[in-house]
Amino acid sequence: MTDKTLNKFRRERALGRHLLNPAVTALSRLGLRTALASELETIGRKTGQLRRVPVSAQFDATGAWVICQHGTRSGWGSNITSNPNVRLRQGHRWRTGVAQFRPDDDVVARGRKFGVIGARVAKALETTPVSVRIDFTD
Repeated sequence: MTDKTLNKFRRERALGRHLLNPAVTALSRLGLRTALASELETIGRKTGQLRRVPVSAQFDATGAWVICQHGTRSGWGSNITSNPNVRLRQGHRWRTGVAQFRPDDDVVARGRKFGVIGARVAKALETTPVSVRIDFTD
């Protein structure tokens, strides 16, 4: 990893961890939800505690697609590697599923399916993006 990529990763992680994620979480607790952000719940690989992060998800009949902008370097990416059982909020309903990294998927084309704003935000924030498929089990 280059110094430029590592620095970008550190900046984006700090911005998400201390500003964006808490803001989306607070709005969600107030009952304000947006189509741009769903909540993904993973199990912490070290603590075993539940961890929730806001993500953009594209839902279909059997599951959802999510882009992990920093790959397995992100906290939730590492958690999925350790335990792929997740929950994803679809509107007001929690869906149970199994997450799997799909490095063979065209992440750029997948990002375009999230709409113009979603694709631009993802492009600005990503360092080593990878598609994640969540197949619902409920």
